[in-house]
Amino acid sequence: MTGQDLKQARLAKHWTQQDAAKFLGLSQTYVSLLEANYRPVPDKLVPKFLRAFQVPPTALPLRSSETAAPIKPDRYAKYLGALGYPAFSYLKGRIDRNPADLLLDALRQPDLDSRVAEGLPWLALAYPDMNWDWLVKNAKLNDLQNRLGFVVTLARRVAEKTDDHEKLPVLARYETLLERSRLAREDTFCRESLTETEKRWLRKTRPRDARRWNLLTDLSPHQLTYAR
Repeated sequence: MTGQDLKQARLAKHWTQQDAAKFLGLSQTYVSLLEANYRPVPDKLVPKFLRAFQVPPTALPLRSSETAAPIKPDRYAKYLGALGYPAFSYLKGRIDRNPADLLLDALRQPDLDSRVAEGLPWLALAYPDMNWDWLVKNAKLNDLQNRLGFVVTLARRVAEKTDDHEKLPVLARYETLLERSRLAREDTFCRESLTETEKRWLRKTRPRDARRWNLLTDLSPHQLTYAR
């Protein structure tokens, strides 16, 4: 979140800097410095800003993949639930992760719970305004463009099936961009623990989209409950 984001959110709420300072427990001078980008917006204050100004999760800070601590496996479902994923809506929690950051971190995992993996295309659908340039760049740096491309393809197919014409252009654009850097090497969709027998079976039976992205997985749009 930048100072400009903070200022725009405050103005949209028709608050003065004094109003914002009182609600947030800060001084008016400090709020002014934040909005002018003379001070960085502290990460620990971002969730409070989100609640105060109803700023979308896409405004949350994006972490450096080199320095960020990995998310614990049992936290992915909670983060997805907090962001609104229907399958985990029963898991309550505050929104404190950027969808793009969460998606990249999940794609980096060698083994991911299948229910969480099914929710990754939903992130692309639910937050089409996420920072795609950052996401694509970091996916390439980590050789994850095939996994991300597969996620975007599934999201696009769901958008087509549900006639979501507003999101289709964004998904199609980044699917094409990722296609240009598609890796020829074989990979899995966050299931590196597959046995050789399972891998041989998937090479023969995997869906067309998985074959296109050189991934060993049986995940398809038909399995995504939010596509129905």
